[in-house]
Amino acid sequence: MARRTWSRYPRRTFYLFVGPWVVGFLLLTAAPLLYAFGVSLTNFDGSSPRWNWVGLRNYTELLGDHDAWAALVRTIVFTAIVVPLSVAGALGLAVLLNRRLKAVGLWRTIFYLPSVVPIVATAIMWKLILNRDAGILNAILGVAGLDRITWLVDPMAFYALILLCLWGVGGGMIIMLAALQGVPTELEEAARMDGAGPWRVFRHVTVPMISPVIYFQVITGVIATFQIIVQPLLLAESNSIATVRQVPQGTHLYMVQVWEEFFLNNRFGYGSAMLWVLFLITLAFTLLLMRSSRSWVHYEVDSDADR
Repeated sequence: MARRTWSRYPRRTFYLFVGPWVVGFLLLTAAPLLYAFGVSLTNFDGSSPRWNWVGLRNYTELLGDHDAWAALVRTIVFTAIVVPLSVAGALGLAVLLNRRLKAVGLWRTIFYLPSVVPIVATAIMWKLILNRDAGILNAILGVAGLDRITWLVDPMAFYALILLCLWGVGGGMIIMLAALQGVPTELEEAARMDGAGPWRVFRHVTVPMISPVIYFQVITGVIATFQIIVQPLLLAESNSIATVRQVPQGTHLYMVQVWEEFFLNNRFGYGSAMLWVLFLITLAFTLLLMRSSRSWVHYEVDSDADR
């Protein structure tokens, strides 16, 4: 009797392997999304068993909420600064560490380690570094004869949050490094033989070859930066994460406003509406990036695929 193999049941094998992901997506993503949308149509306060159906009233109120829209604009500006700097920094470090250097493995480990430190520990560490009276950064400025800077209050809090977010650029560096090592050396050597300098080789050969990876970093960076909440809360000059009202205005991002509506104002319905608006805005930005990728992302085409 012929032995059964997986290849005889490709459709069944496909559903067997995809099944756990589909179940996880339905239970952990789709169902919470639908539940949150349902809550956004009510005046649920998170504790009272009595709540009423209010329809689109939360969304209508959100249209006139100047604080929410100011936080959203602040988040978009923050994302427009952090994502390019993160991608450029990761690519720059990858280029430097893609060379034949002494102890290159040690240097790669040093730059990668900050990205594996938990966010809470990183935020507390930077809060100590940027402390006005006992922070090491202000101590260095004092030795240099410069005035101390209050990093954790406006207007410097915004820049302090940028520094905190750029601290974990080593994770993107590893991905960029893997992409650079996959670029065929024959293409770069051919460009040099044609008279191209190092910059032109990097710009016209290396970058187009790794553009799918850069695109991936930009997409994931935008999605992650839109959802930042722990860093602004922990970086504020307070002793408790619950004191969200002490977050400086410069770092009062959209998700901080959502936190305030949920856990300070007990407006779960309104907060859910804010989250759904953020989901739609993130989706819109993602679709715009996908559409723009047609002009600058180049995928390697298998010449045997068209035969």
